[in-house]
Amino acid sequence: MSEYSWKDTNLALVGSEEDRNVKKKAAETEPAWKDVLSIDSTTTLVWRINQFKVEEVKKETFGKFFSGDSYIVLHTEKTGNQLLYDVHFWIGKDSTQDEYATAAYKTVELDTLLDDKAVQHREVDGFESDEFKSYFPVLEKLAGGYATGFRERKPEELPKRLLLCHGLDRRHVELTEVTFSRKSLNSNDVFILDLGTKAYQWNGQNASKDERFKASEFMQALESQRMGRCPTVVVDESDREGTNEFLSYLPDEPVHEKPKQETEKKAIYRLSDESGQLKVTLVCENNLPRGALTHDDAYFIDNGNTLFVYIGTKCSKTEKLNALAHAHEYLKGTKHPLIPITVVSEGRQSKELDKVLE
Repeated sequence: MSEYSWKDTNLALVGSEEDRNVKKKAAETEPAWKDVLSIDSTTTLVWRINQFKVEEVKKETFGKFFSGDSYIVLHTEKTGNQLLYDVHFWIGKDSTQDEYATAAYKTVELDTLLDDKAVQHREVDGFESDEFKSYFPVLEKLAGGYATGFRERKPEELPKRLLLCHGLDRRHVELTEVTFSRKSLNSNDVFILDLGTKAYQWNGQNASKDERFKASEFMQALESQRMGRCPTVVVDESDREGTNEFLSYLPDEPVHEKPKQETEKKAIYRLSDESGQLKVTLVCENNLPRGALTHDDAYFIDNGNTLFVYIGTKCSKTEKLNALAHAHEYLKGTKHPLIPITVVSEGRQSKELDKVLE
């Protein structure tokens, strides 16, 4: 299966107000959402899609995402007496079309349970938004699926892997499993070679102090998790002998490059059912004026890095309920189909959208 094959999925349109009511009743009986309505503080919850069902992810594994799976993340922020909700669905690059469609559907269902108060987001493996990354001190993205990834195994039974350690800021780090090859290395980052019974931290000569420190914390945790049966070694790129030892474990295999998301013209599109059918039409290009948005419709605001879906207060139920599906369809026709999608209702504060609008 090719990477990101799910992007060609045709997401089902939601339909009528009656459909929303059915979804609300389904949400109220969904076991996975049992703790959602009792949330009264800033917190994050994570679920995984497994054969069309939603399974809760244990807190001790928060931040671990497998490229063969899809997930839903609910972040609740308490500000004064107000609860602000952001619900993200994360799609692994090797996730199936069924998992993608289920994650999207269940995300809308969860928002319905929250009386449409959440900001909805689509996140794609390798193209996550900064907001999503901020929820996890360590964001670890691994090959394979959850079921195999968390099966209890001895260190000598674990698959070999190479992790790219990229510091997002002083408090957050992103660990991404990359092709097990020398060609994956670069001098700007830190890499961790996990052999199961031994692990190496290789510091590229231009890697930051924060990245080196965060990687060392991960190495300590790795050694602890394996009860001391995984000694760790730290090697600087300038250490020729140590680097040669490190490289001896890595083949010189070719590496598939991450698909590039080309930036096109900035644009605003209008989603309206005024004609009796839902249609997407161009409003303006090259600039993103706030005044182009009205109360009566939904809009796609595309700056090439994020697609914002703006829901006007007076837009029809059909427009509102189907905006995410149409946003997915719109991106399929662009040169950047994998960028994050954020759905924002008029009146709901979004600092990121405010930065984009002129």
